[in-house]
Amino acid sequence: MNFSEKLTALRRREGMSQEQLADRLGVTRQSVSKWESGAAQPELAKLVALSELFRVSVDYLVKDYIEEPEPPEKGGTSTARLEEQVEEISRYFRVWSWDSRTRIGDLPLVSIRFSGNRLRLRDTARGIIAVGNIAVGVLALGIMSAGVVSIGVISVGALALGCLAFGLAALGPVAIGLLAVGPVALGLWYAGGVTAVAGKIAVGVAAVGDTAVGNDALGKHVLLWGDGLTGAQVESFLLEHHPDLWRPLLRF
Repeated sequence: MNFSEKLTALRRREGMSQEQLADRLGVTRQSVSKWESGAAQPELAKLVALSELFRVSVDYLVKDYIEEPEPPEKGGTSTARLEEQVEEISRYFRVWSWDSRTRIGDLPLVSIRFSGNRLRLRDTARGIIAVGNIAVGVLALGIMSAGVVSIGVISVGALALGCLAFGLAALGPVAIGLLAVGPVALGLWYAGGVTAVAGKIAVGVAAVGDTAVGNDALGKHVLLWGDGLTGAQVESFLLEHHPDLWRPLLRF
């Protein structure tokens, strides 16, 4: 179980309503509701208070793989145990960071930021080379990344590679840009992929564009590839309607 499920189960075990739990912790009922829905996480002090109230460890609350709560200690939670719990939860929220001493202008050459719990803008890695949960740099690598060259789950950049990529040139399962390449590609000018939609040229299994090449294609100029279509035929067709097309892009 995750934290939200454990909190709901513990509250019901004690016969408390969300309002009653909120009163005990000094928070609003909406806060408790968000914790139980997974929309938010309580701060450190509230997690410790929850562990004391329900007589479970902080480990049990925050670590999904721990399914059974530890038996309560006799006489309540000791000071040493509380200190241990604070250290455990501090590690959970801790940000690991490192910046190189070499700097270019105001930015470190390399900036690394990893937080163990969630994506927070204040924990963004910013550098010429940036690596982290959220990364911004000339070369950026992260869950969310933005840069000249950007690689991540969600990436934005001049050249963007990611599960969801936005860029001048974007490559990924879902790619959006001037040039977009991927299973689902949306290009302002050019797009290539399984499903390709573009303002100028779209090439794909299903293609929609001013000039469209594909098994199913829709546009002003259409070439259906069929069984016998060759690369040379495609190049000839594209040059016929776009004679100034950049040659490396044509071959690609």
